Amino acid sequence: MYLFGASGHAKVIIDILKSQGGTVKGFFDDDVTRLELGGVPVIGITEDHSAVHNPCLIAIGNNRIRKNVVGRLPQAVYQKAIHTSAIVAESVHVGEGTAVMAGTVINPDTSIGEHCIINTSASVDHDCEVGDFVHIAPNVTLCGGIKVGEGTFIGAGATVIPNISIGKWVTIGAGAVVIADVPDYAVVVGNPGQIIKYNTP
Repeated sequence: MYLFGASGHAKVIIDILKSQGGTVKGFFDDDVTRLELGGVPVIGITEDHSAVHNPCLIAIGNNRIRKNVVGRLPQAVYQKAIHTSAIVAESVHVGEGTAVMAGTVINPDTSIGEHCIINTSASVDHDCEVGDFVHIAPNVTLCGGIKVGEGTFIGAGATVIPNISIGKWVTIGAGAVVIADVPDYAVVVGNPGQIIKYNTP
């Protein structure tokens, strides 16, 4: 597999692929000072990717950058990466380009979109709907029946109670406890979670 991004997040993707018996053949990174990672070469910038460099995965933590890279590469063929220690129920759908890290639990009848990150030891309970380009950070707890819109970031250790709807491109701060629906672009912090401002659309 080829990866976009040759920094810290890519190290975790490499570990996931190793757990599956896979390897990384090369990286693409727009930072031309990055020449290799873990002995694997950076072979060019994003636009140097071609069909011969498939399958691939975007190893970049920033949700907006992942979406930008997808838009720049219509010829790319993406694969998902799910760590062998993750517990993913048979009825779960995981979209292409999504990474599921070590120690995560995703329970039945949940749908995870494309190019998401379900980070280390996160818990996503039954009947959740997670949109594309979402990042669920380490140790997040999503209870059952939650909807999360495109591009939303849920910070480390946050908890969302059952049947909550979170809009698109929302930021939930680390450790927040979300007990009410959250509109698009809101920034929520604290316990109980409160909206303090809005992200730029």
